[in-house]
Amino acid sequence: MSESILKILPASRRDHRQLLPSVIINRINMNVCGYCGKQSSISLYPTSDIYGNAYEIHQCKECKAFFLAPRPDTDRLSQAYDSSYYGEQEEKFSSSKVEKVLDMFRKRRAKELSRYLDENDNILDIGCGNGRFLAYVSEYGSFNIYGTELTGKAASRAGRVPGLILKTGMPADGDFSEGMFKAITLFHVFEHLEKPMEMLNIIDRILCTEGMLVMSFPNIASIQSAIFKGRWLHLDPPRHLFFFAPDVFTQIMNKRGYKLINKKYFSTEQNPFGAIQSILNLFCRKRELLFESMKGNKEYTKEYTKTNLLIQKGFFAVTFPLFIISDIVESLFKRGATVELTFVKKQPNC
Repeated sequence: MSESILKILPASRRDHRQLLPSVIINRINMNVCGYCGKQSSISLYPTSDIYGNAYEIHQCKECKAFFLAPRPDTDRLSQAYDSSYYGEQEEKFSSSKVEKVLDMFRKRRAKELSRYLDENDNILDIGCGNGRFLAYVSEYGSFNIYGTELTGKAASRAGRVPGLILKTGMPADGDFSEGMFKAITLFHVFEHLEKPMEMLNIIDRILCTEGMLVMSFPNIASIQSAIFKGRWLHLDPPRHLFFFAPDVFTQIMNKRGYKLINKKYFSTEQNPFGAIQSILNLFCRKRELLFESMKGNKEYTKEYTKTNLLIQKGFFAVTFPLFIISDIVESLFKRGATVELTFVKKQPNC
């Protein structure tokens, strides 16, 4: 900062001039878009994570992405993806009933995708979790299944899936050959990526022409997002770094040579629970209490009595059917809390 600028500052501020660069840097960090990296955005509303760290949701003026500000540093992300995130027990959720319900949805997605595949086609699931979606894909045909997952319990669980070729970590240039895959899936993964553009570039290279790309993510243009704002479950700070309205993201993919062939806003797997947990977030000091208790995160829920948690579970059981109905209505207006988009790649491989 030039001396001429410092001279016009009050004496008290001149004494603190060494602090000014850090203030400017923090302001810049608040404005850096989680998708395009530009520094032009508007602040929309505050939010906080389960650890009490404060953030804001911004919208980029350039690419129209919504993003978490400031961008969480390595320490906060490491904390967010500790063992409690993946579940402390054998599976992610402490209840076997929950896992069975999730398996039902995984199997349904696998069946739908298998209809587009031919024998010996390669399929890649980025962020494959426990790998069971790919295991179900194998039940519907003789396919070659590949997955990527970050180091941790989820990757260990995926390693148990027969025939799964697993890469620990995120896909990188050189991991897979050009046009190798007939289908690539990212189920609630894209919003977690620290370098989303680079991931799309990799997908462009390794997905074959006429190959399928299936992506699901929170719908920031949803009714739930508008109502609950910073208390919305699907913001999931600091893990979810950015969000797109479905129409905006479709335009981005069109420019990359993809054609949208299907979109779904209705999800009994994601949306009713999102509404229920978001309502509970309005009344509880801590956010995501019910969700964390279902994962067996006793450290996070220890200050709440069993009766309190039981009441929350009862609220979930009683209201779940009502929020299925509301999800149907919201989906008709393309305002469901999550969205699944299926694209076909039309441009030739480079």
